[in-house]
Amino acid sequence: MITLDEIKQIVFEGKKLKISKKEAARITESYSFLEQFSKDKVIYGINTGFGPMAQYRVSDADLNDLQYNIVRSHSCGVGDALPELYVRATMFARYLTFVQGKSGVHIDCAKQLQEYINRKIYPYIPEHGSVGASGDLVQLSQLALTLIGEGFVFYKGEKLPTAEVLKKEKLQPLQLRGRDGLSIVNGTACMTGIGVVNLIYSQKMLRWNLLFSSLMNEIASSYDDFLSPELNNIKMHPGQQKTAACMREILKDSTCLRDRQAELYEQKTTTMRFSEDVKVQPYYSLRCVPQILGPVLDELDNAEKVIVNEFNSVDDNPIVDVETKNVYHGGNFHGDYISFEMDKLKIAVTKMTMLMERQLNYLFHDRINGILPPFVNLGKLGLNYGLQALQFPATSTTGACQTLSNPMSIHSIPNNNDNQDIVSMGTNSALFAKRVIENSYQVAAIHCIALVQAVDCLVRDKRMTVQNLSTPTRALYEDIRKIVPAFVNDTPKFEELSTLIVYLKNANI
Repeated sequence: MITLDEIKQIVFEGKKLKISKKEAARITESYSFLEQFSKDKVIYGINTGFGPMAQYRVSDADLNDLQYNIVRSHSCGVGDALPELYVRATMFARYLTFVQGKSGVHIDCAKQLQEYINRKIYPYIPEHGSVGASGDLVQLSQLALTLIGEGFVFYKGEKLPTAEVLKKEKLQPLQLRGRDGLSIVNGTACMTGIGVVNLIYSQKMLRWNLLFSSLMNEIASSYDDFLSPELNNIKMHPGQQKTAACMREILKDSTCLRDRQAELYEQKTTTMRFSEDVKVQPYYSLRCVPQILGPVLDELDNAEKVIVNEFNSVDDNPIVDVETKNVYHGGNFHGDYISFEMDKLKIAVTKMTMLMERQLNYLFHDRINGILPPFVNLGKLGLNYGLQALQFPATSTTGACQTLSNPMSIHSIPNNNDNQDIVSMGTNSALFAKRVIENSYQVAAIHCIALVQAVDCLVRDKRMTVQNLSTPTRALYEDIRKIVPAFVNDTPKFEELSTLIVYLKNANI
């Protein structure tokens, strides 16, 4: 079983692949068995047409052309090119199916994928085309097209004809044999590849949200009991308990939080109305963070389980089983596991985005927070605008996330002569989740500027010092200030926001 950390090493860190002797033996044994087994039998995709065309037998003379025809005919994707990171993950997912020796492919299929991954040759794969039923037929056909030396690839930052790149790298086009063409295109690799990148960025966004929410409560001087184990451990959800524990760890050396017992229980209080800077119970976007991010954490844990299971699965059809000496026809290419999980994941990310937007509103709204100038404005009110305008893209982008979070997995549309009469739409679901995640990083970048500007407002008014912050939140403050220095006068922020998005995606947290 491959782990998420091992997937990260290949996809994000560029670790090279090497087919082991055991894997090579499994692939070769599977191919040799299928070659013999299929000689006098009808086997789907070897000597029959594909999909509804399976009712037609293909003559022996045309068998090799059959494999090339499925690749070329299904290379009809549209839309923007899938970014290289997601393509790399897609290739790795397909590779992992082949090395399990259940597909009957020639070993050259796995070797060609290995070479492309190791040499950073990324097939041109348009985003749109899959209904996620016989897997990602269109996207994986675009991948297969480049393996046989046709179509286009991205190589060293350029989109080039595949044949040209293979010549530069002294590689030969893949020669399709047996059922190689069908095996390459018939699986969930594209939605799974997109899904694992989505997962990793979502997990990072959760860690940022925990850090942002910790700093928010420092800025607001919240009472610390909302994170207490006595409160959170009697709610029987591991995500809430872990979230509270994580925030307690982040804030353990902070001197910004209030002690409710010392201030309100152990000394007599005669006041009948507390000032606005003392919130007996803060707004939910501060106080209910464990209850809001807890379900998010639980969902991301489940998404990791599902996606890693799919990476370790054989998602092909038919399945070649050497041990039982048989070929099994079914639907392992169907993408509902990924589709369901991407729908749930994007809802979780949207929830995090909504939390950031509401925390942002708290910082900007002087009548709510009671301690900061409108829009955390360090300049002259009326003349300067602080971060007033930054709320517009934050709110707009959050609204877009909410609409995009409607489920895709329930939108099955029969097609393929009704052969595919119920489909997963898994790749669409993964692509919508990708868009939601990208939006969340945009809102996070805006939130970062608001948070550090709020700290500087409080420092200016002698309500706190940067040293009062916890070690992790102080490090966050210092990192953001290296990208966006403190400002009084109004300046354009779009370039700094772009830099912040890159920082948030790439920082080790």
